[in-house]
This record gives sequence, C-alpha cells and structure tokens, in this order.
Amino acid sequence: MPIVVSHKIRKKEFGESIPDDARNVIMRSARVALATPITGKGLPPGTRLLKTYATSPSGHRRVVFLLAVSNGVLFLLFYRDKKDAVGVNLSPKNPAFNAQLKKYLPLLKADIDSGEFDLIPTE
Repeated sequence: MPIVVSHKIRKKEFGESIPDDARNVIMRSARVALATPITGKGLPPGTRLLKTYATSPSGHRRVVFLLAVSNGVLFLLFYRDKKDAVGVNLSPKNPAFNAQLKKYLPLLKADIDSGEFDLIPTE
C-alpha cells in the first residue's frame, strides 16, 4: 500500500520535493507493526496516529503517519528532526505537536478532497 503525501504538507515539511534520502527513510519507516500508536485530538473517525523513529544521512528523524484503519492507508503528517519542537516529543503533552496536528489535519483533508497528493510506494 503506498504512502499518501499531501502537497501542502510536503511543502511545509520538505519544500517543493521530497529529497531521495528522506523518501527512502519514509519508505523504511512505514511499517505499521513496528510503529507506536499515539493519541491526538480531532482525528478523523476510523484513523489513528502512528509514530516511528528512523535514521537518515542527516540524523535521527521522527515520522508520524495517520493510519486509515479500515484499509491500511498511511498518510504522512510529520518528518522531523528529533531536536525540532514537534520532533522532540511526539505526544499530546507537547503543545507544539498539538498545534501542528491541528493545522495539518485540515490541510491533509483539503488536499485529499482536491486530489492534491502524491503516492510513495512502500515496496
């Protein structure tokens, strides 16, 4: 199942395109069985948040996906350095995480509704 990447979120996390090394990290980290579920406010029904930890050529990364439980589709939300205000603590106890999640969920929905997204294959 491919990973869905909203254009608006991609621009905020990476700029105009996802670098190849980041794409490889995203593909490697997209393993539901190895991810840790986390809570979040305002999630769409039938979804859950999953966080993973990964290493990249530029350092440690924190990746958060939104999982559509019924069909297993993963939506990339965050790709952050572990020293970033969001990446340092991917939990609802972190105000920076909550603020970004509140901004990103509507962006994701708008891009999905308008077909403004890319797919990253996981195989």
